Amino acid sequence: MRGPFTPGRILKEMKSGKKLLVCVVGPTAIGKTTTAIELAKEFDTEIVSADSRQFFREMSIGTAVPTEKELAAAKHHFIHNKSIFDDYSVGDFERDALATLAALFQKQDVVILAGGSGLYVDAVVKGLDDFPEADPSIRAALKRDLKENGIEALQQELKKADPRSYETIDLQNKQRLIRALEIYRASGKPYSTFKKRNAAERPFQTLYIGLTATREHIYDRINERVDLMIANGLIEEAGRLFEYRHLNALQTVGYKELFQWMENKITREEAISEIKKNTRRFAKRQLTWYRRNKEVKWFEFNAETSDIISYINEKKGHS
Repeated sequence: MRGPFTPGRILKEMKSGKKLLVCVVGPTAIGKTTTAIELAKEFDTEIVSADSRQFFREMSIGTAVPTEKELAAAKHHFIHNKSIFDDYSVGDFERDALATLAALFQKQDVVILAGGSGLYVDAVVKGLDDFPEADPSIRAALKRDLKENGIEALQQELKKADPRSYETIDLQNKQRLIRALEIYRASGKPYSTFKKRNAAERPFQTLYIGLTATREHIYDRINERVDLMIANGLIEEAGRLFEYRHLNALQTVGYKELFQWMENKITREEAISEIKKNTRRFAKRQLTWYRRNKEVKWFEFNAETSDIISYINEKKGHS
Protein backbone atom coordinates (compact mmCIF):
# COMPACT_ATOMS: atom_id res chain seq x y z
CA MET A 1 0.00 0.00 0.00
CA ARG A 2 1.27 3.45 -0.85
CA GLY A 3 1.97 5.85 1.97
CA PRO A 4 0.15 9.13 2.61
CA PHE A 5 0.33 12.02 0.20
CA THR A 6 2.85 14.73 1.04
CA PRO A 7 3.83 17.79 -1.01
CA GLY A 8 7.13 16.07 -1.84
CA ARG A 9 5.45 12.91 -3.01
CA ILE A 10 2.92 14.86 -5.04
CA LEU A 11 5.79 16.58 -6.82
CA LYS A 12 7.33 13.23 -7.73
CA GLU A 13 4.09 11.64 -8.91
CA MET A 14 2.82 14.46 -11.07
CA LYS A 15 3.40 14.50 -14.80
CA SER A 16 6.06 16.85 -16.09
CA GLY A 17 4.84 20.20 -17.33
CA LYS A 18 3.08 23.18 -15.86
CA LYS A 19 -0.01 22.62 -13.76
CA LEU A 20 -2.26 25.56 -12.91
CA LEU A 21 -4.58 26.02 -9.94
CA VAL A 22 -7.07 28.82 -10.65
CA CYS A 23 -8.43 30.20 -7.38
CA VAL A 24 -11.78 31.97 -7.67
CA VAL A 25 -12.10 34.21 -4.62
CA GLY A 26 -14.18 37.09 -3.33
CA PRO A 27 -16.88 37.96 -0.80
CA THR A 28 -19.87 35.78 -0.07
CA ALA A 29 -22.82 35.98 -2.48
CA ILE A 30 -20.68 37.51 -5.24
CA GLY A 31 -21.12 34.61 -7.69
CA LYS A 32 -17.99 32.48 -7.20
CA THR A 33 -19.85 29.19 -7.76
CA THR A 34 -21.24 30.28 -11.13
CA THR A 35 -17.86 31.55 -12.34
CA ALA A 36 -16.04 28.45 -11.10
CA ILE A 37 -18.47 26.19 -12.98
CA GLU A 38 -18.11 28.19 -16.19
CA LEU A 39 -14.33 27.98 -15.94
CA ALA A 40 -14.43 24.26 -15.16
CA LYS A 41 -16.55 23.67 -18.27
CA GLU A 42 -14.22 25.77 -20.41
CA PHE A 43 -11.09 23.92 -19.27
CA ASP A 44 -12.82 20.53 -19.02
CA THR A 45 -11.79 20.15 -15.40
CA GLU A 46 -13.09 19.83 -11.84
CA ILE A 47 -13.64 22.11 -8.85
CA VAL A 48 -12.11 21.89 -5.39
CA SER A 49 -14.21 23.80 -2.85
CA ALA A 50 -12.39 25.68 -0.10
CA ASP A 51 -15.55 26.85 1.62
CA SER A 52 -15.25 25.46 5.14
CA ARG A 53 -19.00 25.88 5.77
CA GLN A 54 -19.95 23.63 2.87
CA PHE A 55 -18.06 20.54 4.09
CA PHE A 56 -20.87 19.45 6.39
CA ARG A 57 -23.68 17.40 4.87
CA GLU A 58 -26.25 18.43 7.51
CA MET A 59 -25.89 22.09 6.51
CA SER A 60 -27.22 22.99 3.06
CA ILE A 61 -29.47 26.01 2.96
CA GLY A 62 -27.51 28.17 5.39
CA THR A 63 -24.20 27.48 3.65
CA ALA A 64 -25.46 28.10 0.10
CA VAL A 65 -24.07 24.83 -1.23
CA PRO A 66 -24.22 24.45 -5.02
CA THR A 67 -27.56 23.17 -6.29
CA GLU A 68 -27.96 19.70 -7.79
CA LYS A 69 -27.96 21.30 -11.22
CA GLU A 70 -24.70 23.13 -10.46
CA LEU A 71 -23.09 20.00 -9.04
CA ALA A 72 -24.08 18.14 -12.20
CA ALA A 73 -22.59 20.86 -14.43
CA ALA A 74 -19.07 20.33 -13.03
CA LYS A 75 -17.67 17.80 -10.60
CA HIS A 76 -17.04 19.30 -7.14
CA HIS A 77 -14.83 18.05 -4.34
CA PHE A 78 -15.27 18.80 -0.61
CA ILE A 79 -18.99 19.49 -0.76
CA HIS A 80 -20.91 17.62 1.98
CA ASN A 81 -17.94 15.30 2.52
CA LYS A 82 -18.04 15.53 6.32
CA SER A 83 -20.55 15.44 9.16
CA ILE A 84 -21.01 18.11 11.82
CA PHE A 85 -19.98 15.40 14.28
CA ASP A 86 -16.55 15.02 12.66
CA ASP A 87 -13.52 16.94 13.85
CA TYR A 88 -12.09 18.48 10.70
CA SER A 89 -9.40 21.14 10.91
CA VAL A 90 -7.80 23.39 8.32
CA GLY A 91 -4.73 21.15 8.61
CA ASP A 92 -6.84 18.13 7.69
CA PHE A 93 -8.19 20.05 4.71
CA GLU A 94 -4.71 21.05 3.55
CA ARG A 95 -3.64 17.40 3.55
CA ASP A 96 -6.81 16.15 1.83
CA ALA A 97 -6.91 18.95 -0.74
CA LEU A 98 -3.29 18.39 -1.76
CA ALA A 99 -4.01 14.69 -2.18
CA THR A 100 -7.04 15.49 -4.34
CA LEU A 101 -5.05 17.95 -6.44
CA ALA A 102 -2.32 15.34 -6.92
CA ALA A 103 -4.87 12.98 -8.42
CA LEU A 104 -6.55 15.66 -10.54
CA PHE A 105 -3.29 17.02 -11.91
CA GLN A 106 -2.40 13.56 -13.15
CA LYS A 107 -5.07 14.02 -15.83
CA GLN A 108 -5.72 17.79 -15.91
CA ASP A 109 -3.47 20.76 -16.58
CA VAL A 110 -5.91 23.19 -14.93
CA VAL A 111 -7.98 22.74 -11.75
CA ILE A 112 -10.38 25.31 -10.28
CA LEU A 113 -10.40 26.10 -6.57
CA ALA A 114 -13.49 28.02 -5.40
CA GLY A 115 -12.82 29.75 -2.13
CA GLY A 116 -14.97 31.48 0.41
CA SER A 117 -12.61 30.82 3.32
CA GLY A 118 -9.36 32.74 2.93
CA LEU A 119 -7.56 30.65 5.53
CA TYR A 120 -8.45 27.44 3.69
CA VAL A 121 -7.36 28.82 0.30
CA ASP A 122 -4.05 29.91 1.80
CA ALA A 123 -3.54 26.50 3.41
CA VAL A 124 -3.68 24.87 -0.04
CA VAL A 125 -1.63 27.49 -1.88
CA LYS A 126 0.89 28.62 0.74
CA GLY A 127 0.79 26.10 3.57
CA LEU A 128 -0.19 26.62 7.17
CA ASP A 129 1.52 29.02 9.52
CA ASP A 130 4.00 27.79 12.09
CA PHE A 131 2.54 28.97 15.41
CA PRO A 132 4.21 28.45 18.79
CA GLU A 133 2.82 25.96 21.28
CA ALA A 134 0.70 27.47 24.05
CA ASP A 135 0.17 26.21 27.58
CA PRO A 136 -3.28 24.55 27.84
CA SER A 137 -4.02 26.76 30.85
CA ILE A 138 -4.12 29.81 28.55
CA ARG A 139 -6.91 28.33 26.45
CA ALA A 140 -8.77 27.33 29.60
CA ALA A 141 -8.49 30.90 30.91
CA LEU A 142 -9.76 32.32 27.62
CA LYS A 143 -12.77 29.99 27.67
CA ARG A 144 -13.45 31.14 31.22
CA ASP A 145 -13.20 34.78 30.13
CA LEU A 146 -15.59 34.08 27.28
CA LYS A 147 -18.15 32.51 29.59
CA GLU A 148 -17.89 35.18 32.29
CA ASN A 149 -17.39 38.35 30.21
CA GLY A 150 -18.85 37.50 26.81
CA ILE A 151 -17.42 37.47 23.32
CA GLU A 152 -17.25 41.28 23.10
CA ALA A 153 -14.55 41.41 25.79
CA LEU A 154 -12.35 39.02 23.82
CA GLN A 155 -12.99 40.96 20.63
CA GLN A 156 -11.83 44.18 22.28
CA GLU A 157 -8.72 42.48 23.66
CA LEU A 158 -7.82 41.31 20.16
CA LYS A 159 -8.50 44.75 18.69
CA LYS A 160 -6.00 46.25 21.12
CA ALA A 161 -3.39 43.48 20.89
CA ASP A 162 -3.55 42.67 17.18
CA PRO A 163 -5.50 45.15 14.99
CA ARG A 164 -4.56 43.31 11.81
CA SER A 165 -6.07 40.02 12.94
CA TYR A 166 -9.08 41.92 14.27
CA GLU A 167 -9.76 43.13 10.72
CA THR A 168 -9.39 39.73 9.04
CA ILE A 169 -10.59 36.87 11.24
CA ASP A 170 -14.23 36.01 11.85
CA LEU A 171 -14.86 37.78 15.15
CA GLN A 172 -18.04 35.78 15.71
CA ASN A 173 -16.12 32.50 15.45
CA LYS A 174 -15.25 31.77 19.07
CA GLN A 175 -12.65 29.15 18.17
CA ARG A 176 -10.72 31.49 15.84
CA LEU A 177 -10.95 34.34 18.33
CA ILE A 178 -9.66 32.22 21.19
CA ARG A 179 -6.87 30.83 19.00
CA ALA A 180 -5.62 34.31 18.07
CA LEU A 181 -5.63 35.47 21.69
CA GLU A 182 -4.07 32.20 22.83
CA ILE A 183 -1.06 32.82 20.57
CA TYR A 184 -0.80 36.42 21.75
CA ARG A 185 -0.96 35.57 25.45
CA ALA A 186 1.53 32.74 25.04
CA SER A 187 4.12 34.63 23.01
CA GLY A 188 3.48 38.30 23.74
CA LYS A 189 3.40 38.81 19.97
CA PRO A 190 0.38 39.37 17.71
CA TYR A 191 -1.08 36.32 16.02
CA SER A 192 -0.62 38.06 12.65
CA THR A 193 3.18 38.25 13.08
CA PHE A 194 3.43 34.48 12.79
CA LYS A 195 1.96 34.49 9.31
CA LYS A 196 4.21 32.76 6.79
CA ARG A 197 6.68 35.08 5.11
CA ASN A 198 7.64 32.38 2.61
CA ALA A 199 4.99 30.23 1.01
CA ALA A 200 5.41 26.48 1.08
CA GLU A 201 6.66 24.96 -2.16
CA ARG A 202 3.81 23.60 -4.25
CA PRO A 203 4.10 21.53 -7.43
CA PHE A 204 1.70 23.78 -9.33
CA GLN A 205 1.33 27.38 -10.39
CA THR A 206 -1.44 29.49 -8.86
CA LEU A 207 -3.58 32.17 -10.44
CA TYR A 208 -6.06 34.22 -8.40
CA ILE A 209 -9.30 35.47 -9.95
CA GLY A 210 -11.15 37.88 -7.65
CA LEU A 211 -14.80 38.85 -8.07
CA THR A 212 -15.95 42.15 -6.63
CA ALA A 213 -18.63 44.84 -6.77
CA THR A 214 -19.49 48.05 -4.98
CA ARG A 215 -20.12 47.67 -1.27
CA GLU A 216 -23.77 48.60 -1.75
CA HIS A 217 -24.24 45.93 -4.40
CA ILE A 218 -22.52 43.26 -2.30
CA TYR A 219 -24.75 44.13 0.65
CA ASP A 220 -27.86 44.03 -1.54
CA ARG A 221 -26.90 40.58 -2.83
CA ILE A 222 -26.32 39.38 0.73
CA ASN A 223 -29.71 40.66 1.90
CA GLU A 224 -31.44 39.01 -1.05
CA ARG A 225 -29.62 35.73 -0.43
CA VAL A 226 -30.62 35.67 3.25
CA ASP A 227 -34.26 36.34 2.35
CA LEU A 228 -34.10 33.50 -0.18
CA MET A 229 -32.56 31.17 2.41
CA ILE A 230 -35.40 31.91 4.81
CA ALA A 231 -37.95 31.29 2.07
CA ASN A 232 -36.22 28.02 1.13
CA GLY A 233 -36.39 26.61 4.68
CA LEU A 234 -33.36 27.83 6.65
CA ILE A 235 -35.43 28.13 9.83
CA GLU A 236 -36.60 24.52 9.52
CA GLU A 237 -33.02 23.38 8.81
CA ALA A 238 -31.74 25.22 11.89
CA GLY A 239 -34.55 23.69 13.94
CA ARG A 240 -33.38 20.19 13.00
CA LEU A 241 -29.87 21.09 14.16
CA PHE A 242 -30.85 22.97 17.32
CA GLU A 243 -29.94 20.19 19.75
CA TYR A 244 -26.42 20.09 18.29
CA ARG A 245 -25.88 23.85 18.47
CA HIS A 246 -22.83 23.43 20.75
CA LEU A 247 -20.82 21.77 17.95
CA ASN A 248 -18.03 23.80 16.32
CA ALA A 249 -19.47 23.35 12.84
CA LEU A 250 -22.65 25.17 13.88
CA GLN A 251 -20.86 28.22 15.30
CA THR A 252 -21.49 29.94 12.03
CA VAL A 253 -23.52 32.82 10.62
CA GLY A 254 -27.04 31.85 9.68
CA TYR A 255 -27.44 29.22 12.34
CA LYS A 256 -26.24 30.76 15.60
CA GLU A 257 -28.58 33.73 15.19
CA LEU A 258 -31.57 31.45 14.69
CA PHE A 259 -30.50 29.37 17.68
CA GLN A 260 -30.64 32.57 19.77
CA TRP A 261 -34.21 33.10 18.60
CA MET A 262 -35.08 29.50 19.42
CA GLU A 263 -33.68 30.09 22.91
CA ASN A 264 -36.02 33.10 23.22
CA LYS A 265 -33.10 35.52 23.48
CA ILE A 266 -34.10 37.59 20.45
CA THR A 267 -37.11 37.84 18.13
CA ARG A 268 -37.40 36.12 14.76
CA GLU A 269 -37.06 39.46 12.97
CA GLU A 270 -33.98 40.34 15.02
CA ALA A 271 -32.42 36.98 14.18
CA ILE A 272 -32.87 37.52 10.44
CA SER A 273 -31.52 41.07 10.74
CA GLU A 274 -28.49 39.75 12.64
CA ILE A 275 -27.83 37.14 9.95
CA LYS A 276 -27.73 39.88 7.34
CA LYS A 277 -25.53 42.12 9.47
CA ASN A 278 -23.07 39.37 10.39
CA THR A 279 -22.90 38.16 6.79
CA ARG A 280 -22.07 41.69 5.67
CA ARG A 281 -19.31 41.82 8.26
CA PHE A 282 -18.02 38.46 7.04
CA ALA A 283 -17.95 39.74 3.46
CA LYS A 284 -15.97 42.79 4.55
CA ARG A 285 -13.37 40.59 6.25
CA GLN A 286 -13.13 38.40 3.15
CA LEU A 287 -12.40 41.45 1.00
CA THR A 288 -9.85 42.72 3.50
CA TRP A 289 -8.11 39.35 3.44
CA TYR A 290 -7.93 39.06 -0.34
CA ARG A 291 -7.12 42.68 -1.10
CA ARG A 292 -3.87 42.25 0.81
CA ASN A 293 -2.93 39.65 -1.77
CA LYS A 294 -1.37 41.59 -4.65
CA GLU A 295 -1.56 38.50 -6.89
CA VAL A 296 -5.35 38.70 -7.19
CA LYS A 297 -6.64 39.89 -10.57
CA TRP A 298 -9.96 41.56 -9.83
CA PHE A 299 -13.01 41.40 -12.12
CA GLU A 300 -16.42 42.92 -11.66
CA PHE A 301 -18.99 40.32 -10.59
CA ASN A 302 -20.81 40.70 -13.92
CA ALA A 303 -17.70 40.58 -16.11
CA GLU A 304 -17.89 38.41 -19.22
CA THR A 305 -16.52 34.95 -18.49
CA SER A 306 -14.70 35.15 -21.83
CA ASP A 307 -12.61 38.02 -20.41
CA ILE A 308 -11.59 35.90 -17.44
CA ILE A 309 -10.80 32.95 -19.73
CA SER A 310 -8.67 35.18 -21.95
CA TYR A 311 -6.73 36.38 -18.92
CA ILE A 312 -6.13 32.81 -17.72
CA ASN A 313 -4.98 31.68 -21.16
CA GLU A 314 -2.66 34.66 -21.40
CA LYS A 315 -1.08 33.84 -18.06
CA LYS A 316 -0.84 30.14 -18.96
CA GLY A 317 1.09 31.10 -22.07
CA HIS A 318 3.58 33.11 -20.03
CA SER A 319 4.07 30.52 -17.29
